[in-house]
Amino acid sequence: MLLDSRSRLAAGPTETVVAQAGRVILGKERAIRLAMACILARGHLLIEDVPGVGKTTLSHALARLLGLDYQRIQFTSDLLPADVIGVSIFDRESSTFRFHAGPIFAQIILADEINRASPKAQSALLEAMEEHQVTAEGETRPLPEPFFVIATQNPLHQVGTFPLPESQLDRFLMRISLGYPDAKAERELLQGAERRDLIAHLEPAMGAEQLMQLQKAVPQMQVSDALLDYVQQLIAHTRNSPRFTQGLSPRAGVAILRAAQAWAMMEGRRQVLPEDVQAVLPAVVGHRLHASADAVKGGFDAAKELVSSVPIP
Repeated sequence: MLLDSRSRLAAGPTETVVAQAGRVILGKERAIRLAMACILARGHLLIEDVPGVGKTTLSHALARLLGLDYQRIQFTSDLLPADVIGVSIFDRESSTFRFHAGPIFAQIILADEINRASPKAQSALLEAMEEHQVTAEGETRPLPEPFFVIATQNPLHQVGTFPLPESQLDRFLMRISLGYPDAKAERELLQGAERRDLIAHLEPAMGAEQLMQLQKAVPQMQVSDALLDYVQQLIAHTRNSPRFTQGLSPRAGVAILRAAQAWAMMEGRRQVLPEDVQAVLPAVVGHRLHASADAVKGGFDAAKELVSSVPIP
């Protein structure tokens, strides 16, 4: 019963976050819900889209609504790992080196245009995303809790991009795309105020402590044996089907389950349903699946093909 009450309590503040963010990012409720589920599942989010569709605005709005510290890091070709993590500077008065923390020491990090930086600069995020800590000059320093990375990525065909390696893509729980707004939303954008100006008027819907309590409750959402069978069948299909050159890893399986649990919590239920798995599956596996050349295109199309190929038990 305690679990049921937690899931219902989660639905209230999370729906407030989704609704308020939807006032800033018009017509993108599903993308906002996926981003919120990603945060509840203690994952990191990759937003891949063309410039100007609201990727940065969405991350700033979520930080404001969740009451978290926020830092934006603009990834460029000359960015160095020290620019992200921090650097030690010699203090003449104490005759010692004093560490000056970089922007990574915040609760929500926006890694803006992450694929415009070199692989060396991109690697500065790897330890932070996996271990919630950074090591600089031989000393390991913990990052604040909760810690969440939102990275934006431009399409790879654009000039000056460095594709993220598979090992780094796998650190992101979800990859989503905002896309262009529909005609109604775009008319409202053209007639309304600047969207970033609206962020200043947003009030936090929850705080860090409440968010961490909800994150701890996500793994306790009830999962039946039949649902685990379904998740395992989805994973096995990617490994055995000739339509995929590389199957899903065990880490991907855990990511599917955690994201589905978070989605069910946002729906106010205490038990995970196959519909929850299907709702999050394209965002969770789209950047992990590699389709064969004569099969589907890959990414989101591959995830949709996976759902249609594996029946619900």
